[in-house]
Amino acid sequence: METGGHGAAPGMRAGSASAAQLPLAMVGEGDEATVLRVRGGQEFCQHMAELGFVAGARVGVVSRAGGDVVVRVKGSTLGIDRSTAMRVVTG
Repeated sequence: METGGHGAAPGMRAGSASAAQLPLAMVGEGDEATVLRVRGGQEFCQHMAELGFVAGARVGVVSRAGGDVVVRVKGSTLGIDRSTAMRVVTG
């Protein structure tokens, strides 16, 4: 069975960026992550960029409530619903 080297999970290469990717909706309360990309159409991605969700931005999860997430990004605190948070890929 191939492990991908250095104990990586099967099918994952050691050091692969995909090994650490996680939707923002799955980042724990009190944790921070870096935005890798936003999935969606051009209009949605532009809207998210205007809110500060751009590649390289640090995002902190302030709290969670009923699947929704309150985040801190680029000096602002805002709430986003779970489906939106699932489209923000972090690492």
